[in-house]
Amino acid sequence: MDALAVVLERPGQLALHRLPLSEPANDGVGVDIEWTAISTGTERLLFEGRMPPFPGMGYPLVPGYEAVGRVRADGLGFRKGERVFVPGAAGCFGEVRSLFGAAASLLTVPATRLLSFDERLGEQGVLFALAATAHHALAGEQLPECIVGHGVLGRLLARLTVALGGEPVVWESNPDRAADAHGYRVIDPARDERRDYRLICDVSGDSSVLDRLISHLAPGGEIVLAGFYSTPLNFSFPPAFMREARIRVAAQWRPDDLLAVRALIDSGKLSLDGLITHREAATSAAGAYRTAFDDPTCLKMTLDWRACA
Repeated sequence: MDALAVVLERPGQLALHRLPLSEPANDGVGVDIEWTAISTGTERLLFEGRMPPFPGMGYPLVPGYEAVGRVRADGLGFRKGERVFVPGAAGCFGEVRSLFGAAASLLTVPATRLLSFDERLGEQGVLFALAATAHHALAGEQLPECIVGHGVLGRLLARLTVALGGEPVVWESNPDRAADAHGYRVIDPARDERRDYRLICDVSGDSSVLDRLISHLAPGGEIVLAGFYSTPLNFSFPPAFMREARIRVAAQWRPDDLLAVRALIDSGKLSLDGLITHREAATSAAGAYRTAFDDPTCLKMTLDWRACA
């Protein structure tokens, strides 16, 4: 078997290639991909050549960890035609690196990595990865009172916080991204005079943000770093010392985060509406990636693979 796939050939250069698929393992499930989403965090860093070194990284590489598709055949707990979320397919393309590897027309994926979900969600299923990432950031003892950034991850984090009984304020300095709040307030951080937030969650990815966040903490307050930061973070010690500030890093989501998010969606407590703003055919991938990275009105771009069998 082979598949049409997005390949990051080197920094700044992306193309579509037909690649041979590795022979599926005994626990492998074939999935015909319908949609993948473009990450403006990790995938942008890879595209621009700024991704810090991680095992399995390098070029050429098939990106993507936000995919939705249909199972090819009955077996291993899945039905033919069942719609599933695919969080990447590492090792699927042989010599071409595929640490993520979901941006392709066909994948073979271990059954344990797949998540079935309500058929009616359709392409919104690509948002499970970010929703689970947001849920993982809420693993502490209290809900965030301030969330920094009103992109897709910030919106999901705010919606989850509201669904769980919180009343967050979201900081956003870009007026184009301040609209469409669901049960919370969005404000310009320059106008926020509060200095008593007990928990601030940053999803901005801005490595210079810590001093500002610390200045808005209550004594003993906590900052959760839930974005991805490509350059070192630093902060002035005396203000942090005076507040006995705590800093926590929220890493990658876990399977229980996916299940929790699915339950919240199924119950109607969490909506994924309005988060996918741009769509392109997978054959227009090069332009779609540039739009996703450069257009501030683009919250989430999806690629449609249904014509690429």
